Amino acid sequence: MSFTLTLLGEFLAFFVMLCIPIFAFVSYKIGKRKSTMPGTLAFVGGCLALFPLFGLIYIALLALKQDLPKANPCAL
Repeated sequence: MSFTLTLLGEFLAFFVMLCIPIFAFVSYKIGKRKSTMPGTLAFVGGCLALFPLFGLIYIALLALKQDLPKANPCAL
């Protein structure tokens, strides 16, 4: 079975495959400040990278989310 893509299709496939780890990494880094489950957020960000527009919207919404409160070590 032979499966070929046009040059444009190969470029788009390469671009999407390049976006997956980038979006997952950015989602993880933002998710460490915003949630207690950064791994899950990274997985979702990586999955949404299959559709780069959705991935960008997801990262933007994640960045707008409020940060977790920082623990105060001096509080009793």
